Amino acid sequence: MITLKNVILRRGAKVLLDGASVTLNPGEKVGLVGRNGAGKSSLFALLNGTLHEDGGEYFIPSQWRMGQVAQDMPETDQSATDYVVDGDTTLLAAQQEVTESEATEDYDRMAHAYMALQDAGSHDAPARAQALILGLGFKTTELTNPVNSFSGGWRMRLQLARALMCPSDLLLLDEPTNHLDLDALVWLESWLKKYEGTMIVISHDREFLDAVTNVTLHIDAAKLTRYGGNYSKFEDMRAEQMNLQQNAFAKQQDKIAHLQKFIARFKAKASKAKQAQSRVKALDRMEKIAPLLSEADFTFEFKEPANLPNPMLSMTGVSFGYPPPDDAPAGTAPTVIVKNVSRSVLAGQRIGILGANGQGKSTVVKTIARELQALEGEITEGKGLNIGYFAQQELDVLRPADTPLEHMIRMVKDMTALGKIAGQATREQDLRSFLGTFNFGGDMVKQAVGSMSGGEKARLVLCMIVWQRPNLLLLDEPTNHLDLATREALSMALNEFEGTVMLVSHDRALLRAVCDEFWMVSRGGVEPFDGDLDDYQRYLLDEAKRQREAIKEAASASAKAERKALAEAAAKPKVKVASSGVKRQLEQCEARMAVLNGEGASLEGLLSKSPPPSDYAELGNRLKAVNDELQILEEQWLTLSGQVEAAGVSH
Repeated sequence: MITLKNVILRRGAKVLLDGASVTLNPGEKVGLVGRNGAGKSSLFALLNGTLHEDGGEYFIPSQWRMGQVAQDMPETDQSATDYVVDGDTTLLAAQQEVTESEATEDYDRMAHAYMALQDAGSHDAPARAQALILGLGFKTTELTNPVNSFSGGWRMRLQLARALMCPSDLLLLDEPTNHLDLDALVWLESWLKKYEGTMIVISHDREFLDAVTNVTLHIDAAKLTRYGGNYSKFEDMRAEQMNLQQNAFAKQQDKIAHLQKFIARFKAKASKAKQAQSRVKALDRMEKIAPLLSEADFTFEFKEPANLPNPMLSMTGVSFGYPPPDDAPAGTAPTVIVKNVSRSVLAGQRIGILGANGQGKSTVVKTIARELQALEGEITEGKGLNIGYFAQQELDVLRPADTPLEHMIRMVKDMTALGKIAGQATREQDLRSFLGTFNFGGDMVKQAVGSMSGGEKARLVLCMIVWQRPNLLLLDEPTNHLDLATREALSMALNEFEGTVMLVSHDRALLRAVCDEFWMVSRGGVEPFDGDLDDYQRYLLDEAKRQREAIKEAASASAKAERKALAEAAAKPKVKVASSGVKRQLEQCEARMAVLNGEGASLEGLLSKSPPPSDYAELGNRLKAVNDELQILEEQWLTLSGQVEAAGVSH
């Protein structure tokens, strides 16, 4: 188990933990929550050994293997599959031992090395890696692509896949859902539910926390408080606890006031001086209950749109995609992703856009937002349509050297030039005040955006969109960098927004709260989705299962073909053979046969004990595979033995 006892942890001059104590038991799935800056990532650094406690006692079992997502951006020409396979440190160590044992010609060591390699899952490692890669949203055509060919967000998904590939007793996940689509998120939840080790996860996605955790660890005021249950249960218990604390504080304040009134009234009277003095001592001894300092709420609202065209826009036979690159040969056709869409978007609609990764959700939104041109068909906009667009890469568009105030001033100038100012106040003081409503107050209005956190940048983008008074909101993964409080504020603001919303998000709490209908982007088209988010999750899990089974079948066929080729190669007569090379092959063959004979005997022993039907089938299948490989190796052995004898005669 993991134990912290009166731990003090500092980062520079800031005390993050002050006398914190908690116990986490093996196999628990823990959600680590707290306000931004409370010390969640620093606690992870303590757990992984990057930081050390400044006081108190901290213990984690030394034999525990730890898995975590590397934060560096991978730079390698390895294929995606090979890169993820290399995340299995146990397998890498077993492969190294095989290589070293073969060099020593120590056959006992070789036998044990081959057995360890088998136990490490070498036979299905590529298939396991590819199941992780596909589950996280990659296409089957990308499995062999070099890591360097992917963008930054996709490379970080490969880092996540490596962490899941690594056998571990403790898994640390810091915001694992960032940049995942809903299909990848649902798959990740399913995978984590089956994880058998201890897991600690930092996340701002309440439905994700509810799905994968059974303990919540709250960092607040440099203390750690453990709550049994997922995030929703934590919220309920926390609210009750805060209510009790507030009531206790109010009662104590009444008691203190009563004692002080008695002291003030009777301290000058000789007959009551003793009683007054005893009450002074009682006040001094009283353990004061702290007043409840609630977390600062953040709220905002979308201004009433200047007008509401209906329909907002109409699409007739529209095809979505990308034009050929500028350097493409003349006549190169554009890349069509979604085609022949005829739909209207009406005033007041709340549309959630669903679809597996790569199906074209963002492409559809970009085209409606005028970032891309329709490849075919016509998009007719309603008169006075004013789009507020939050793109996945919107934070990258912000200018790092500019301040929030400079961003607002430039936006006002651009909109004025286009004649799109709809009665908004445009003086610098007005813009400062508006920024203040999004928690950009004081010196923050003149702080360079490049020095801000992802959450602060996302808040600035929301601020700029709200100021524009849009009547159609196109939001593509707006919550990637938002904390729980800001997500809640966004949800409330969208619910009160009088215009139309089209939302792509992996935040199911936001989708459930905001959207009352869904469009499905799939198989090159857009259709209404007849169901709710639970139905969609089941659909995604079924798709993921189908992909896993396809990979297993492909891996099995590949292994069978490899064994056949090996047998055919061994059966071919050799015209001229170097005796030392053949002898070495024979020795390796004998070592592998020894390993398989041992495993076969063990499997037969287990089968003789009448295991459960599910285990019996698995053991039987493995025994068949062992015997099949032994048969091939025995044929090899006979061929190689003959070659060694022939080589010996010729010498």
